[in-house]
Amino acid sequence: MLDIDTQQQNQLTGEALELERKFKSQYVDLANEGVGGETLKCSDDFFAEMENLIKPGRGIFIDDKFTERGKWMDGWESRRSYGRDNGREFDWCVIKLGIKGVIHGLDIDTNYFRGNAPESVSVEACVSEVEPSAKTVWHTVLTQTAVEAHSQNIFEISNDTAWTHIRLNMFPDGGVARIRVYGEADVNWEHFVPGELIDLAYIKNGGKALLASDMFFSDKNNLIRPGRGVNMGDGWETKRRRDPGPDWLIAKLATQGSIEKVVIDTCHFKGNFPDTFSLEGMISSSDDFTNGQQDANWQPIIGRTKLAAHREHLFINELLVKSEQTFTHVRINIFPDGGISRMRLFGKRKD
Repeated sequence: MLDIDTQQQNQLTGEALELERKFKSQYVDLANEGVGGETLKCSDDFFAEMENLIKPGRGIFIDDKFTERGKWMDGWESRRSYGRDNGREFDWCVIKLGIKGVIHGLDIDTNYFRGNAPESVSVEACVSEVEPSAKTVWHTVLTQTAVEAHSQNIFEISNDTAWTHIRLNMFPDGGVARIRVYGEADVNWEHFVPGELIDLAYIKNGGKALLASDMFFSDKNNLIRPGRGVNMGDGWETKRRRDPGPDWLIAKLATQGSIEKVVIDTCHFKGNFPDTFSLEGMISSSDDFTNGQQDANWQPIIGRTKLAAHREHLFINELLVKSEQTFTHVRINIFPDGGISRMRLFGKRKD
């Protein structure tokens, strides 16, 4: 009998790992529920709900957890369709992207779906101001392609259209734990009032967290997501340093602009908030900050300043730059380490 360690999680290696690193550093997950993604409808989710597809993490497995319908699975799982004889040639799920954008990569993760993964998948996309219907015209962004069970299946996408929805198709049936839709936000700046202060770091406005010194406890992009953090895991938190620090995070602004109001929120970080922070900025045509590149170009926006636990901090008078000065990138430094829930950088777009 084959002995399977049901708790062993599959890990990427080689070219697939490098591709995932590229997606995570250059793009954002347009479909994640944390940025407003929604699963709208599906052909069938008898065993496991479609909503799981866009949740954080890779999904978990609990050996002895069952429901009245069968084994509990952390993903989207349809019943066995038995092919076209049962009226379903394949299963599908329609997802509204939380951020309208151009898709550059997909991660279709069948984590822990070992004997019940689909044989192949395809992904289609559309542009629609309303919920897609039978009349919606779908465009293929990933042709029908074989996938591996219990694996991250990574695909690079070449496309320049900004989409609002995707449809994940799996053949003939089965289960997928998560889908990540990596891309770039498409922002209509005409939706903003002239002279309005805009959060230029906000992920839904096109801001991106590019690089961080450490993401041991949580992801860097949490720092610029919508709303206040729902718990301590919904922020950017580093492990404990044993030196003076600092830890740091570099973000690319949605567009070149001024910084006239800053909000640093330590919501839920009560025993692990940073003691102090500082904020720096620069104008750069490059997003490559690896190995200390461009370090000499940072200039202070806010000097080293105290923070408090579980509090939203507003900084206006503390700004060291004039409102006419503009930036394309910022670096937040936290001393010596710790966690911040959100960073808001309000300013005006450069004309």
